[in-house]
Amino acid sequence: MEVRPITLPTDRLPTEHEEQREFVRWFRQTYVGTRIFAIPNGGARSKATAGKMKAEGLSPGVPDLFIPAWGLWIEMKRTKRGKHETVQKDWAAYLEACGYSVILCKGAMAAHDQVIAFDIERTKPCAS
Repeated sequence: MEVRPITLPTDRLPTEHEEQREFVRWFRQTYVGTRIFAIPNGGARSKATAGKMKAEGLSPGVPDLFIPAWGLWIEMKRTKRGKHETVQKDWAAYLEACGYSVILCKGAMAAHDQVIAFDIERTKPCAS
């Protein structure tokens, strides 16, 4: 299967959803068999649904994506106007203290580049 490049609107600022969707599509085409999943922390929902999700363990600030095989959490932001909130910084610090890696990506292309760099670093042979 040919890997389609990340494609985003050019006539306006892409939404965080569009950025994340394109990045996840690219990742799944590029790293076939390596699982990535989203954490449903954002988005509009009714008060009843929000209450149910909170009761089930939803926690504000958890990064948007996780790649379990790599121990990598990814926080996605828009290329412009995406703010890294205090609660997100707190979660990132906690996860890093637990031994995970966390990257903050401003847009799909930044996520693309940072994930490739992370993959190269994690697969680099140890110096003897």
